[in-house]
Amino acid sequence: MSNNKWNRNDILFLFDVDGTLAEAMKAATDEMIDYLKDLQTKVTVGFVGGSNLQKQEKQLGDLTKTIDFSFSENGLVAFKRGELIHKMELKKHLSQEDLNRLINYILRYIADLDIPIKRGTFIEFRTGMLNVSPIGRNCSYDERLIFNKYDTEHKIREKFVEDLRNEFPDLDLNFSIGGQISIDIFPNGWDKTYCLQHIREYNFKEIHFFGDKTYEGGNDYEIFIHDDVIGHSVTGPQHTVEIVNNLLSDDSNNDN
Repeated sequence: MSNNKWNRNDILFLFDVDGTLAEAMKAATDEMIDYLKDLQTKVTVGFVGGSNLQKQEKQLGDLTKTIDFSFSENGLVAFKRGELIHKMELKKHLSQEDLNRLINYILRYIADLDIPIKRGTFIEFRTGMLNVSPIGRNCSYDERLIFNKYDTEHKIREKFVEDLRNEFPDLDLNFSIGGQISIDIFPNGWDKTYCLQHIREYNFKEIHFFGDKTYEGGNDYEIFIHDDVIGHSVTGPQHTVEIVNNLLSDDSNNDN
């Protein structure tokens, strides 16, 4: 392998946010921020998440303005070094009648769920998707962990997704498990592969994606298996750093 393997203009490292660069709904550590800034001197760096820009800014701070590519809501809102380059809205895809039908079903479904804890904000209407949480996004961090453990055992979200797919086959929507407490709902094709259209013109020789929800039904799955992407499954921020270091180290060793 040549010494030019990690030419910035040839290689893109694209990261999920929650569970990959930061613990779920927590800010990335200062060490991670510094690590990404240093990585950006070696390769092109971007991140793509289902959350809106405001939540990403809380987790990554000013890095959202200086990173090469920042893709909020799977790339439906896209920035290049802090400059908006694309925006697509869910309400342009679904009629108000269909949105009302979907939202009413979700609220009735959650009302009938028998789970240990419920709080508030069960539906968050984002620019390009609906984010649905059976426990409610107003839950505390400890309550989030309790629900996630309960959900792992009882498959609450998995069953919810299956029922949504069966109820709305006519709406051409994707229903996928996201983060620790939620389900992302968006038009088919608006998963994280949507962001790839924003980088095609740069003709990267390799695109590496790092994410934690890479299993089928997870919101990293589609981009993880995409033909144009080299996927890496991670278990947390520290594991992400280890995998990146191994990639850089392996190339260095191959050059010696």
